[in-house]
Amino acid sequence: MRLYLASTSPARRALLAQTGIEPVLVAPGVDEDAAVATHEATLGRKLSGPELVSLLAVAKASAVADAEVAGRPVDGFVFGGDSAFEVDGTLYGKPHDPAVARERWRQMLAVGGGTLWSGHCVLDRRADRAAAVDATASRPGGAGRPRTAPPVRPLPASTAGDGLIGDAAPGGSAMVADGDRVVAVDSAVLTFADDVSDDEIDAYVASGEPLEVAGAFTIDGRAAAYITRIDGAPSAVVGLSLPVLRSMLLRGFGATWHDLWSM
Repeated sequence: MRLYLASTSPARRALLAQTGIEPVLVAPGVDEDAAVATHEATLGRKLSGPELVSLLAVAKASAVADAEVAGRPVDGFVFGGDSAFEVDGTLYGKPHDPAVARERWRQMLAVGGGTLWSGHCVLDRRADRAAAVDATASRPGGAGRPRTAPPVRPLPASTAGDGLIGDAAPGGSAMVADGDRVVAVDSAVLTFADDVSDDEIDAYVASGEPLEVAGAFTIDGRAAAYITRIDGAPSAVVGLSLPVLRSMLLRGFGATWHDLWSM
């Protein structure tokens, strides 16, 4: 069974590869700024962290799901993901510019930590899939212990089109199902070391690592030494929550994790 990754993120690909899954990488080509601006204009307000990452996760997966890959229709599950880091009510994406990254680090350290929001969308595009999943039907796998897997619930009519999730709390998760689509948000609360110096910030920014990642840091790189605590799934901080993705596949489609392993 194939998993198509609607992303060119090396971190997401590496996470999946470490668990035995070799995804098919497809660049989604989504204009993220335009998508966010359109929805914020419609709502008349800024998107929250869970809303933003779920919106973009859905947009990325949707852009790939009905496309042709290597001249053939998609046949498998399509995963789209997005991340944003929230500090004291402000959402941070990729800084791109060293000066911006440096200032963000000063702000993050002044507050002491923040919440990493990780959005997930899985679309079922298996050629032999059965009729669309009934979002109200019982899902395999049981209810799950607290904080191990979010419950699956039908997608509210008000968000059925865009798949926005707005009710996840920092450190928590939420999941919604809608036929052949499951959308989820996971989060992790991070605490930074309280003695990081300006010299360390300058050196980290000069490495180039923080410029093209959400929040201006990577937990699986040089910044790991500056993060003292993670409350939540560490993989969510890297780029996708592996426990939540497993739960989405199992509870949404009855697919087990080992079905995706590369043998």
